[in-house]
Amino acid sequence: MAASFRKFEIRHRNPDPKTSVLLVIDMQNYFASMAKPIIQPITTTIDLCRRASVPVIFTRHSHKSPADHGMLGEWWNGDLIIDGTPEAELMPEVGRRETETVVEKNTYSAFKGTRLEERLAEMGAEEVIVTGVMTNLCCETTAREAFVRGFRVFFSTDATATSAAELHEATLKNMAFGFAYLVDCKRLQQAFS
Repeated sequence: MAASFRKFEIRHRNPDPKTSVLLVIDMQNYFASMAKPIIQPITTTIDLCRRASVPVIFTRHSHKSPADHGMLGEWWNGDLIIDGTPEAELMPEVGRRETETVVEKNTYSAFKGTRLEERLAEMGAEEVIVTGVMTNLCCETTAREAFVRGFRVFFSTDATATSAAELHEATLKNMAFGFAYLVDCKRLQQAFS
């Protein structure tokens, strides 16, 4: 049976490796239960991008003190990722290289208060490829913000994950309908070969 988001996928385009940046969102120990099933597509995507000279930027979500909890503290009843704990660390399986940037954030968006937009502009980026967790929270929020900031967005269908299939599908429908070109490892391999 075809994925339900496919009926909304009416626009097709491949990312341009000369102007793209890969965003690997929040692949942290805290999210290991939902992230482990996508380790293979994430590492394949990272490898494809590296081989095509597409820069890779990782994000890491954590909180340093109650002052930066914001609405997330209320929404998640204080169950937050605390900086300096093992849960806050990137999963070693993603294979981040020392030379690759890590954007530190404390909300769903990788743009809010992080200088990510300025970094992308300095790199000459016009497109972002969004991967990671959670599909419907940090990945979707970052993709929407990238779109409204003028970046062409590519959203991975197989290198994103969340806590429930329905939430994943809902985000893919939203992305295809109004914000992003959908891609998977196979399409990236074709685009970058």
